[in-house]
Amino acid sequence: QVQLVESGGGLVQAGGSLRLSCAASERTFSSYSMGWFRQAPGKEREFVAAISWSGSPYYYADSVKGRFTISRDNAKNTVYLQMNSLKAEDTAVYYCAARYGGLVTSRSYDLWGQGTQVTVSS
Repeated sequence: QVQLVESGGGLVQAGGSLRLSCAASERTFSSYSMGWFRQAPGKEREFVAAISWSGSPYYYADSVKGRFTISRDNAKNTVYLQMNSLKAEDTAVYYCAARYGGLVTSRSYDLWGQGTQVTVSS
């Protein structure tokens, strides 16, 4: 079974950038659609971005369009989330997720990472 490990979170000032990575443990990673979600304290986990197994298509939540970019490198079994122009409201635990099937923006993913904290100071 594929295991997912996120990294790259941390503390950044508003307007700054971070790049999150999610490394998968198996070469079958290339068969999975991948998604990024986030959960702020007291709130439900919400969709951020998703990318198909081939790299296209991809989807973004309205709140991050134009600021975040999702990408993947199947040769490295890794999916990335480049986050620019960060805002205080982007503060959350970010999770990557894998789905063996079509691209979706709901939480219908089969596998989840442990999460990485992103804190944006205003």
